[in-house]
Amino acid sequence: MFKRLLSSSRYMVILAVLGAFLTSVALLLYGGVETVRIILEALNGGFKSKEIILAAIQVVDLFLLATVLYLISLGLYELFIDDTIPVPDWLVIHTLDDLKEKLIGVIIIVFGVLFLGKFIGWDGESDILSPGLSIAAIIIALTYFLSQKKKAKSYEDK
Repeated sequence: MFKRLLSSSRYMVILAVLGAFLTSVALLLYGGVETVRIILEALNGGFKSKEIILAAIQVVDLFLLATVLYLISLGLYELFIDDTIPVPDWLVIHTLDDLKEKLIGVIIIVFGVLFLGKFIGWDGESDILSPGLSIAAIIIALTYFLSQKKKAKSYEDK
């Protein structure tokens, strides 16, 4: 009985799947609304060139965050509930490491976009080196982590 209870408990992950999915949808919708707002404001001359670039980068950041949450939702669903849902090959997730690899790739891009937004909005006076170095250190650490995982995987395949 305990074994069956434990086996069925994997369906509790559906809460995380739904939470991540609904948050992803909300961010996508908000990003869509913001995109329309930016376009309308730009057409009405309400933006300077630097401001529109910054607004566009912020919307891209919203979409990337929505993508991360979608990947989490999809990955957890595939890992715990049903791994036979039809997805493109690049979205197939069989292990937690598969999910981590996909997430790390998107997170690296999100950090890059975040810094780009900070750089474009930079006033020339505040410190931009510290956040840049922090983001660079995180990206280097994540890239190193991915490279070690790939080395270990290729070693196991041999």
